[in-house]
Amino acid sequence: MQLIFNDFKIAVTKQFEKMKEHTLYRTSVSGDKLWETYLASFPEGTNPIYRERTDHDCSCCRQFIRAVGNLVANIDGTLVSIWDCEIEDVYGVVAESLSELVHSKPINNFFLHDVKKVGTDKSHEQLDDGSVMTWQHFYLELPTEYVPLESAAILSKKRAIHDVFERSLQTISIEAVDTVLELIDSKSLYRGEEHRAPVARFKELKIAYSLCISSLNLGTMNLFTWRKDALPIRNTMIGTLLVDLSEGKELEAAVGSYEAKAAPENYKRPKALSATKSQIDRAEKKVIELGFLDSLPRRYARAEDVTINNVIFADRSAKQRMGIFEELKSEVPTSINSEAVNIGITDFIKDVVPQANSMSLLMERRLNSNKVSLIAPVNGSAPSMLKWNNNFSWVYDGEVADSMKERVKAAGGKVDGVLRYSIQWNEEGDNNIDFDAHCVEPNGNLISYPKAGQTQPSSGILDVDIVNPGGKIAVENITWTNELRMQRGRYAFILHNYNSCPSRHGFTAEIEYDGKVYSYTYDKPLAGKESVVIAYADYYGKRLVVGSKIPCSSFSTAQAEKVSMIMYSPNHWDEQGVGNKHYFFMLEGMKRDGEARGFFNEFLQENLNEHRKVFEILGSKMRAPETNDQISGVGFSSTKRNYVNVIVDGKPYKVQI
Repeated sequence: MQLIFNDFKIAVTKQFEKMKEHTLYRTSVSGDKLWETYLASFPEGTNPIYRERTDHDCSCCRQFIRAVGNLVANIDGTLVSIWDCEIEDVYGVVAESLSELVHSKPINNFFLHDVKKVGTDKSHEQLDDGSVMTWQHFYLELPTEYVPLESAAILSKKRAIHDVFERSLQTISIEAVDTVLELIDSKSLYRGEEHRAPVARFKELKIAYSLCISSLNLGTMNLFTWRKDALPIRNTMIGTLLVDLSEGKELEAAVGSYEAKAAPENYKRPKALSATKSQIDRAEKKVIELGFLDSLPRRYARAEDVTINNVIFADRSAKQRMGIFEELKSEVPTSINSEAVNIGITDFIKDVVPQANSMSLLMERRLNSNKVSLIAPVNGSAPSMLKWNNNFSWVYDGEVADSMKERVKAAGGKVDGVLRYSIQWNEEGDNNIDFDAHCVEPNGNLISYPKAGQTQPSSGILDVDIVNPGGKIAVENITWTNELRMQRGRYAFILHNYNSCPSRHGFTAEIEYDGKVYSYTYDKPLAGKESVVIAYADYYGKRLVVGSKIPCSSFSTAQAEKVSMIMYSPNHWDEQGVGNKHYFFMLEGMKRDGEARGFFNEFLQENLNEHRKVFEILGSKMRAPETNDQISGVGFSSTKRNYVNVIVDGKPYKVQI
């Protein structure tokens, strides 16, 4: 048996001599599993008991197999194990079993070892008759390059590089890489030239990795991610831009985030970024392919565009003389009082609207941001490019699709995380003050403006921080993106007036979790440095209990405007239920001044998502021209708590939405 084992030993040594000229790795099979398989692989009768243990149950060989038994080499793109040696008969069976086990596991790391000599070459045993028995064992002397100082630290670093490289390959899209290369080549990216070489190299690696994926060979894919020239680009400055674009962040916001890290504080982009040429070319090809060229031109909708089955209410006396308005106004209470009937929007539509002859709405100042216009296609026969089967869209004042949430998104905030807390103010345009969103986490950590842009251990981040609204509606946003990292316990959501001077008006706020939106309105001015606790929420893991809401207050007297139509938003016409429902109270004589945005990206069919930057530009350019004949009014999202005061045939209602 010893002579035969020596042949096995020599075969393994020769195999290593071939392998050491190539890149060496370990697979993830454990040393104990290898040793167990080694002993179990001997055919029956070929591993007899020698004294107390079997002939091959040797501590020297066990040490060797545990140390290097999972060794493999990359030889011309093929993984070869130390057991793929030329040996026949009994040891050929054992070698084949060990090889099969090693090849069944993925690469775990590059190969390094902490000592030069592995195993014991031979040992001697004096027998009872005085003679000496020489035992052969597996044995190798490793080249110096495989026995460095601090091998554990080196392997840890190599593992980290691999992990980031693999994630980069899996999560960064080739479209994002092409976009960044085009930005660099067009001199549109600050300090872009210094990043061109690694981005171009990553593109080559990404394409090669895609070929590995298409081959459906898991071993080849695994080997590819352990290349010596692995490029962990995701953890670099340019990598953050690639990741943002791959995750769907708008080009302007993504580049702005990159340049905030890369540029000195006084660096300012001279002009806004447009879509790149390749993005435009791809979008144009897709639009032509889908037949949507005639679907792009937009105009304000007119009453004759809307079919009666999509109108919940239409005023029967809309064309009567204006004297009816004076009569209605005389019936309007000067303030909201207990005589108004409190009713939910669903019951209002079901029970009150069908009996109504005339209706007016108190156009309170707080509803200015709810002003909405219906937008129609210029070419009525063109196919719908929207998610619903008609080609109608809508636009709120400020050109957002869904109030606060869309304003946060437009400002670069994340709205699809696990938990979102947003604040909004300055709807009136004269409340140019610095309100700050604060959140105290269960461990006492305060997320506020000094930590803007910094992801906290809980995954919470203040990603929109507005210092001066500049006359525009302002928002701030805190979001949590990883539920596993969120702390259990109580969260306190606070708004703080950073300025020493008082504000002119209050604010609105939203907390969103698991598809449910909690909305708050605070209509009183804030004193200088005043803080308002909006709500608290107890998080138990997969469950959020929100409480202690600030009250909604009554508002002052408002002008009554005649309601000409009530309708759902077009995505809920014809019994469709595509996305968030809006309730539109269209007002007679209300007119939106100027042009209106034709459509928003969130309205588009999913097969256009990859071209969202181009469609963002198209949406702003394909505008509905100003007209006196239009359907406009006020709209309310079903996900945002609100109310509207209406008078139906002289009777006041406070309709809760």
